[in-house]
Amino acid sequence: MSLKLYFLRHGETTSSQTGTYCGRLDIELTPSGVEMAEDFAQTYQDIPWKAVYCSPLKRAITTAKPLCERVGINMELRNGLKEIYYGEWEGKTPDQVNQEFHDDYVRWLADPGWNSPNGGEKGIDIARRSSEVLEEIEKTHITGNVLVVSHKATLRIILCSLLGIDVGRYRDRIGMSVAALSIVEIAQHGPLVHVMSDHSHLRTELRQRYGT
Repeated sequence: MSLKLYFLRHGETTSSQTGTYCGRLDIELTPSGVEMAEDFAQTYQDIPWKAVYCSPLKRAITTAKPLCERVGINMELRNGLKEIYYGEWEGKTPDQVNQEFHDDYVRWLADPGWNSPNGGEKGIDIARRSSEVLEEIEKTHITGNVLVVSHKATLRIILCSLLGIDVGRYRDRIGMSVAALSIVEIAQHGPLVHVMSDHSHLRTELRQRYGT
């Protein structure tokens, strides 16, 4: 048996509805976001979980909580799983950022791996801090199922790093809508993708809302 990592993005928030850059703003889930968390727990409660690692931001904790309560496991909070810090862009829409920070925004869109939002983090910074969490997981849990609950940019960067994709292309290569689940096995010959950005655990109306 090998180690299988379940990467879950948190449920819906007002920011994911409006498209604003949320980053480190510590906002709660919407009622639909809470339903997404419950749907995930209902679907995956019978898996023999070894551990749950979670970003310490509220929207991630609230997403992980229903499963943790059902299976009787304590979540491990790790700062390395926090969302990208957008600096001066937080709480603003892409259009607002484009107007206020046009040149920097264009550079970031071209390569967010090596360019940061004004006062924020580069993609390589997120890759570095999140990789420390993955190293901890792999050392602590040689086999079994481990859930990792985090955020859109952070999870896409983690997946790019695992799959050998240039971190600077994370916005172009991997889609990651709210409550999406990706499953990667740490197999004999390296990371093996089993599922990518899946929503099948969500109730029908929520799946339809997000195009799946």
